[in-house]
Formats: sequence, C-alpha cells, structure tokens
Amino acid sequence: MDELTHFRNEIDQFMEFHPQSPLDEKQRENFDGLAYFEPNAALDLIVPVERFASTEPMIEMETSTGDVRPYRRWGRITFEVNGESASLTIYSDVYGQEFFLPFRDATSGKETYGAGRYLDNSRPGLADLGNGRFKIDFNYSYNPYCAYNPHYSCPLPPRENWLSVPIRAGEKDFT
Repeated sequence: MDELTHFRNEIDQFMEFHPQSPLDEKQRENFDGLAYFEPNAALDLIVPVERFASTEPMIEMETSTGDVRPYRRWGRITFEVNGESASLTIYSDVYGQEFFLPFRDATSGKETYGAGRYLDNSRPGLADLGNGRFKIDFNYSYNPYCAYNPHYSCPLPPRENWLSVPIRAGEKDFT
C-alpha cells in the first residue's frame, strides 16, 4: 500500500473511532470512509517560495463562527494547474514554524467543501524543504472540521487564496 492510501486509511479510522473525531454518533453509524479524488501526480509539486519580509505584520483570518485567528503571511508560491498559472500565500504562526495553506478553488461548493480546504505541516502535503523551496502535495488537502460539524471554528481562506482553477486532488465534499 502506498503512503497516500495508508494515510487516508488512518484518517478514516480516526474519523470513525477516535473520541476526538469531529463526527457525531449518527455520522459515525453510517460512516464508510471519506471521499477523495484519485491520486493526481501533477498536483504533487516542489515549488520555489517567494519569502515575505520577516517584518510582515500579523493578519486576522476570519473563521466560520465569526471569530478571528492570527497568522503571518509567510511566502507565496506560484505553480501551474492544467497549463494555467496559480499562486497561493503560505501562512505561519508568529514564529514562522507552523505552516498553513488554506485555499478555495473552482471545485469549492461543487465537488469539495464550499468554504475551502487546507494543507499544513502537521500532516503530509506541506513541507519547507529549505533553500527557498516547498513541497506541496494537494493529494493530502483536507476539509476543515467545520465541514463535518458546525460547532468547530475554522479559518476561512483569505481572498488572495481563492483560485479560479480546479484542484482535483485530496478530499472531496463530505456528504
């Protein structure tokens, strides 16, 4: 079994059985795994990152419940999807150690969760490789917990991370 399939199986096990799963009891009763796009090698990328100044001020990212969370705009990546150019901003914590890449794309609200999906460096899919390069593997993109349960407060991707291209990789909408 490859790494992506193994990871997806672990997430399904967590969602169905772990006490910290965002799924409620009724959702768990009928749960037979999350829906994913087929793996897409074209969306597993190593890209240069344009690093922003370390003096970049903190921003307040709105959440699904109307709260705000502080993040720093860390850097910008540019890449191609089906021959079209796209760019996204990577955010970090105040120390520049925890990376977060929230995004919306042309599949949002149709094939994927309407508010967007995430990559972060606590899971596979987003890694600082050093020397001004990042590994971005959209096959690991996932829905925030508010996609399953409205009691969670999830950061909403800022407008600068709304893509007009489809990212057909990673987790699909939860139904």
